Amino acid sequence: MEIKRVCALYFSATGNTEKTVATFAETLAEQLGVPWERLPFTKPAERERDYVFADTDLVVVGTPTYAGKLPNKILPDLKARLHGNGALAAAIVTFGNRSYDNALAELCAVLEGDGFYTVAGGAFVGRHAFTDKLAEDRPDWDDRKELKKFATAIADKVKNLTENPAPVTVPGDPDAPYYIPKGTDGEPAKFLKAKPRTDPAKCTNCGACARLCPMGAIDPEDVYSVPGTCIKCQACVRKCTKHAKYFDDPAFLSHVAMLEQTFTEPKKNEVFL
Repeated sequence: MEIKRVCALYFSATGNTEKTVATFAETLAEQLGVPWERLPFTKPAERERDYVFADTDLVVVGTPTYAGKLPNKILPDLKARLHGNGALAAAIVTFGNRSYDNALAELCAVLEGDGFYTVAGGAFVGRHAFTDKLAEDRPDWDDRKELKKFATAIADKVKNLTENPAPVTVPGDPDAPYYIPKGTDGEPAKFLKAKPRTDPAKCTNCGACARLCPMGAIDPEDVYSVPGTCIKCQACVRKCTKHAKYFDDPAFLSHVAMLEQTFTEPKKNEVFL
């Protein structure tokens, strides 16, 4: 099949998914001898426009795993804003060393429903948004080697296609329920309403947290106030140069502690063609 462009479209609150998808798309484009472009889907304004593709495009779509599936507040935008029109798609999910559960299956189903032909799928480990103790520094050098090897294999597959492929087969159930977070006591940890706090001794009121929040949840006029929906992505915590943002919700902290105690063994990436 003739591919004229590779696109990297990603929701990436803290940057890990962006790095993974960009490395993958760049290698694909090199192998196919075509240009590539980034299409960030992270900030609210970036999710207010439609993304229309053609059957000569190969689109790498990436998102992190939230509670074993796609981020539920981003899912409606993925369904409404992407228009495949027969383009090929590679589905990529990242996960913070616990499990990607049903996220990859859900992403493939969404893309196929949006008019794409899924040609491949992959799940790659990245530093957990909640803590540096899980998959710190990943994707690392070895992960990038795997990404490039997988991208090369997909390029070879695409070059040999003479017709649109059957949907790629990946594990999981796109209709399965979300993973239920647990605390150190083994009981469900309920922190849906948890929101970031601000340390007045450190905050300079620069407004970066409000500008970087993918949900637009922080009031730019009063960064201590979070009137919008917080998805616990940690963008404000991770990107505040003064380290003024933090979470203190007991249930949330208990869940983080459970993750740190239970999922330290490095997980492997998984790919499907």
